Amino acid sequence: MTHSPLDPVLVIYAGGTIGMIETPSGLAPGPDMEARVRDALATLPDDRKTALPPFTWIEVDQPIDSSGARPEDWARLAALVAEQASRHRGVVVLHGTDTLAWTASSLAYQLQGIDRPVVVTGSMAPLAQQHSDALYNLESALRYAAMPELQEVAVSFGDKLLRGSRARKWHTREPDAFESPNLDLLGKRHGNDFRLHREHSLEATQRGAPRYELGDYHGLGEQVVRVVLWPGIQPWQLAAWLGDDRVKGALIEVWGGGNVPDDPELGAVLAEASGQGKLLVAISQCPHGTIDIGHYAAGKMLADTEVVSGDDMTPESAYTKLVHLLSLPLSLEQRRRLFRTPLVGERG
Repeated sequence: MTHSPLDPVLVIYAGGTIGMIETPSGLAPGPDMEARVRDALATLPDDRKTALPPFTWIEVDQPIDSSGARPEDWARLAALVAEQASRHRGVVVLHGTDTLAWTASSLAYQLQGIDRPVVVTGSMAPLAQQHSDALYNLESALRYAAMPELQEVAVSFGDKLLRGSRARKWHTREPDAFESPNLDLLGKRHGNDFRLHREHSLEATQRGAPRYELGDYHGLGEQVVRVVLWPGIQPWQLAAWLGDDRVKGALIEVWGGGNVPDDPELGAVLAEASGQGKLLVAISQCPHGTIDIGHYAAGKMLADTEVVSGDDMTPESAYTKLVHLLSLPLSLEQRRRLFRTPLVGERG
């Protein structure tokens, strides 16, 4: 859908540290966030102010505490973007940093085929705090959200623009908090120069996905589990997760290039869960690189029990893709096939 360069950017304030203020009880969401944002942007040098696009403002009914976000919150945000996008040249989502990468990944799957930027950002310190990174990140997100060449969900943080389905929070306190372990940056900010690396963009590498997939996310946070293997894991411990009737899918984080303990009883637990129609996928615990299920003898069990490879996906992206596929009316084989298929540039 075409849009005019005169259209405003939409800013959706979903919550997070960026909008908090000091109270006697500590940091808490503050009032009049739109006014505070506009006042802060007005303090930028004139050349940077004039480069900003006009924007409209929407706040969610209840600001989301990032650490308490749920799949239902991802679905509500995606529905809001889908409803509003055609009237705006781009969208900025202001979000808490703790689960920002999870939300960005989920939005990418739900907004497949979007033809304008959706830029998720936040800050490590409140907007009102001296030397906060909030104003810098706001400015960057607005500038990137006005670029028609960017046609996907991205994360803007510090000097980096990252693919939403590839981003991870890497630091607990540093302002350069996000990384993209297995994909080059989509863009980079140098002072007042905002560069978009078109050769890495989704438009250049992978288009043609269906436009929007807004599934039923209700209750899926309870139905999809994440299991990280540890030395000494016992079959009964894995079965406690996978054997529960409420569980419909599981992300299993294995070792190295795709290895698991050589324990037939563990394999039996995986086989039983797969046989019950549960969608099981595996990624490596290593943040860099990919897995190759069955390449080592120690990983053959995964292939034998129909565990699907997540290749080089991040945990956030793999988990949210599981949730997304389970939200749609698909068969188990369709879900396995689509998990293997790159939908939004989330895997190599």
